[in-house]
Amino acid sequence: MDRIRASPQDKPIITIKGLRKSYGSFEAVKGISFDIHDGEIFGLLGPNGAGKTTTISMIAGLMPPDAGTIEVGGRPANDTSTATRRLIGIVPQELAIYKKLTGRENLEFFGQLYGLTGAPLAERTAAMLDLVGLTERAASLADDYSGGMKRRLNLAAGLMHDPRVLLLDEPSVGVDPQSRNHIFEGVRELNRKGLTVLYTSHYMEEVEALCDRVGIMDAGSLVACDTVDNLVARMGGALIEIGLAPAAVAMPAMLEQLRQGAQVRDVELATTGEGDDAHSAIRIRADRPETAMPAVVQALTQNHIVFQRLDVKQPNLEDVFLSLTGKSLRD
Repeated sequence: MDRIRASPQDKPIITIKGLRKSYGSFEAVKGISFDIHDGEIFGLLGPNGAGKTTTISMIAGLMPPDAGTIEVGGRPANDTSTATRRLIGIVPQELAIYKKLTGRENLEFFGQLYGLTGAPLAERTAAMLDLVGLTERAASLADDYSGGMKRRLNLAAGLMHDPRVLLLDEPSVGVDPQSRNHIFEGVRELNRKGLTVLYTSHYMEEVEALCDRVGIMDAGSLVACDTVDNLVARMGGALIEIGLAPAAVAMPAMLEQLRQGAQVRDVELATTGEGDDAHSAIRIRADRPETAMPAVVQALTQNHIVFQRLDVKQPNLEDVFLSLTGKSLRD
């Protein structure tokens, strides 16, 4: 993918230290700290309720933290000066557009809020309409747009003042595939030109496709932060999953035999469902599945284990999240 790659040595454009926020007795954000490097796409991954939107709102200066500090471009995030406000563009999860204005009028309005007028306003409006694929519908009321088109207009509105940092909060929720692709390509194009992006999502595939580094949030805490490759590498090899027949019984001695196999890191017996719908599977984590497989098949044969399927899966971000939190992202 042709986009700017930030390295750990790059100067952060956003620095967050010890950030906390509570609503009454509920602690939504629990003392998190991380940096976002200038010119990268940083993903904040977690389920609904993990604290992503609260974190983004504090970075944008929309709400104060209870504790901790946030700096954007070397300035405190709660600095209300025009120079600081212009650093950040935010595309909230809730649509921030005016349905009774046309697409073009919406963008002109947001541009005027930042002092754009005349030819610069017209040029910026045209460029943003083109970026999100709405030029042909620019004269239509936003109320007549599809859900995906409204999301794309929402993105364009957050970019009208040409910010250095774009905060995207779940921008593809409920959008059609065409709009989703427009959003992805728009984000990539802007990032290639130097825009730093903080992208929150609960969709694994989006984060894997777009982001240089990922922070994983769960229940208000930041449980991991690294490149996608490094996070996946923590899992240590492929997963061999053996779906057992309903009557099959995996004896402890056989599981121990599997653990002694070459290149095997871990073996577990997992059960999903209840009663008649219960299904068991043996999950084997192996550095090199092609080396481990002969011993696995031999152990199953020697113990007369009947199985219905045998899958080999390379680890992905979903596996990382499950390992770190003990649950799947959509639980």
